[in-house]
Amino acid sequence: MPDRSEVAYFGAGPAPLPTEVLVKGAEAFVNFQNTGLSLVEISHRSQTANQILADTKAALTTLLDIPDTHEILFMHGGGSAEFSAVVLNMVAVWVERRRREAEKDLGQDSSKIIERVKKGLREDLRLDYLVTGSWSLKASQEAANLLEPLGPGFVNVAVDSRKGTSGKFDNIPPEDTWNLTKSQSTGGKASAFVYYCDNETVDGVEFPHFPECLNESPEVPIVADMSSNFLSRRVDVSKYAVIFGGAQKNIGITDVTLVIVRKDLLSTQPPPSFLHAVGVWSPPTILNWSTVAKNNSLYNTMPIFSIWIAGEVMRGLLERHKDRQLAGQEELANKKAKQIYDVLDRYPDVFQVVPDRSVRSRMNICFRVNGGDAAQEKAFLEGAEAQLLQGLKGHRSVGGIRISNYNAVDVTKVERLTTYLEDFASKTKS
Repeated sequence: MPDRSEVAYFGAGPAPLPTEVLVKGAEAFVNFQNTGLSLVEISHRSQTANQILADTKAALTTLLDIPDTHEILFMHGGGSAEFSAVVLNMVAVWVERRRREAEKDLGQDSSKIIERVKKGLREDLRLDYLVTGSWSLKASQEAANLLEPLGPGFVNVAVDSRKGTSGKFDNIPPEDTWNLTKSQSTGGKASAFVYYCDNETVDGVEFPHFPECLNESPEVPIVADMSSNFLSRRVDVSKYAVIFGGAQKNIGITDVTLVIVRKDLLSTQPPPSFLHAVGVWSPPTILNWSTVAKNNSLYNTMPIFSIWIAGEVMRGLLERHKDRQLAGQEELANKKAKQIYDVLDRYPDVFQVVPDRSVRSRMNICFRVNGGDAAQEKAFLEGAEAQLLQGLKGHRSVGGIRISNYNAVDVTKVERLTTYLEDFASKTKS
């Protein structure tokens, strides 16, 4: 049986955790801080649980330099649940703004207010999605499904990176080709939000920076799924209305979803009865950001152990990089990714990186072996497993090889992997 230190794990999620966090977690699972109780046994409404929430929020706020304009929520359901939560909460915000405008013009005539907002929904409501990979595609499909009772056409796929290329998610088209809903400043109605996935885990595509064109319409809320590159680089949180991410990649273990939401959105929610009157579903309580915020993420029983693990990971990053915070982790992530890509590029006849060089992910490095030769890819994976290099098989929907270079994958593990890549390529070419 191999020792933990002998295994180099590159799985896409659940992902590796720092060993020191796991050791502390094992102790906390049996007897947390000498209380005689496991951390999974304590009340989620206890002083201990509330302190864990506060400490984890504080660590995340420091790492990302989160401004006072934003609130941190801990939720369930992973990124997939937020696909729905984003639509239901943000459409509610859009409706409430229209309701308030109508109320100013029409007074308290509820029937006229409802009719005006209904008409506005049919004519003006648009949700813009930048589809650059499997997860943003799923998010856009969920949005279309939730809005189907209102009719077609509410989801505007402003970008579909499969079009005009190989039919694969291997690029991000130039911003001047994006078909975004026109903003109010350019004579349009403006979308309820623009949604994108910052790093596509399945396809290995990552936005190299915040899209420049989204700076041109500051009135349009920006929503980003950062599940698989969360805490791997600096982020200007003030540019976003909503950032969310599942914890099980760079933050912690499954069953916690982090949501960073602008506070003004939490107070811009109509009564559920009004949403229903205009034909829109209200957010289910468990996905209602306002409800979760008002209850300090404790409306229902939260997995305090999982939140504590996330906090330990965050505090570890702070301790490791000191005042540099995420600048230090970004530098390290870039260094590891470069080491891997340099070897892959050195042997183009053996390894073919899938995404365009300009959008290569630092977190999920996707490539084929000998053009996708099944026997060669099987041999590659078997050889890696024999050297305890694990978790390298590509996502079932696309195949190939995927190296997940998350924060807990240390440099020594990357060096072992690059040595194997070199050896495999040399043997294959000879």
